[in-house]
Amino acid sequence: MRNPEFVKAAFSAIAPRYVATNHVLSMGVDLLWRQRVVQLVSEWKPENLLDLATGTGDLALAILNAMPEIRLTGSDFCQPMLDIAARRGLDHLVCADAMNLPFPSASYDAVTVAFGLRNMASYPDALREMGRMLRPGGHLLILDFSLPENLLKSPYRFYLHRILPVIAGWMTCHREAYDYLADSIEAFPCGQAMKSLLRECGYSNITAEALNGGIASIYTAQR
Repeated sequence: MRNPEFVKAAFSAIAPRYVATNHVLSMGVDLLWRQRVVQLVSEWKPENLLDLATGTGDLALAILNAMPEIRLTGSDFCQPMLDIAARRGLDHLVCADAMNLPFPSASYDAVTVAFGLRNMASYPDALREMGRMLRPGGHLLILDFSLPENLLKSPYRFYLHRILPVIAGWMTCHREAYDYLADSIEAFPCGQAMKSLLRECGYSNITAEALNGGIASIYTAQR
């Protein structure tokens, strides 16, 4: 179980520099990952989309830029992050816990969650609540970090635990949030483990796509 209060406090503290820090730490590759998400979501042609753990709005803004006609709701349990998302131009923002959402069942054609499921207190409970949001046949997309299963694994883990927290701590003055990030990536199910979890939570048509050698992955599924 993750500690929701620690996560909320950590993200509240780093909110003002969150976007810039992410881009620096990934060397801009996170922008390409989100564009891949946009490509996949565009193929589904959803009319109504819920972006969970929307944070400062990076993914939601990318989706709206590509699909300005879509009805998009962004939700996050950290109000300071949503305040920044609102200043960046996002409307329809709701502060809520992803495991107890204040929306009617079967409200959305698609649910997206980028770098957020990993921080939720219970992966199965969160995935079932996302499923409750989806209409029959609706799509779920998860973008998150993963661990490479190749020669990149050792250098990537060194970067995660030794370099990333130092750089991020200097940029945000909150190194503990990024020590947590590295530990959360180690604990997060990826690849076949994530596909099995999705299946157990009632999803079908499950896919997994490794990005940049497996340092991040996109999972899609249908309700």
